[in-house]
Amino acid sequence: MARDRWHVIEEEGALVLARRLPARFDLAAETVLTGQVGRRRLAHLVRQDMWRALRHLRGFAPVVRVARIPGGLHLRAGGAVAGRFARADAEARIAALLADPGRRARWTGGGR
Repeated sequence: MARDRWHVIEEEGALVLARRLPARFDLAAETVLTGQVGRRRLAHLVRQDMWRALRHLRGFAPVVRVARIPGGLHLRAGGAVAGRFARADAEARIAALLADPGRRARWTGGGR
């Protein structure tokens, strides 16, 4: 697999973007977003920002799951980690990322 390849899978009505298969959530945070944005585009944008926030986490492989729900999108972001890590700190970073109003606007097209 080339370095820029990501697995995009439709699973139980949701789109899952993962670096490695099987996609695994050793850590995760969730949110609901409103707006009419494509699931694949949203997953890649969140993955990029999550990677920037957690690039220091050795062995981290991002996973993003996006599912349509009434009124918006349910997003679960996190991933797999090879080895020991501070779960609470890493999940707090992801939760802060998902709650950031500027990023949310950029992801959903509200910041144009």
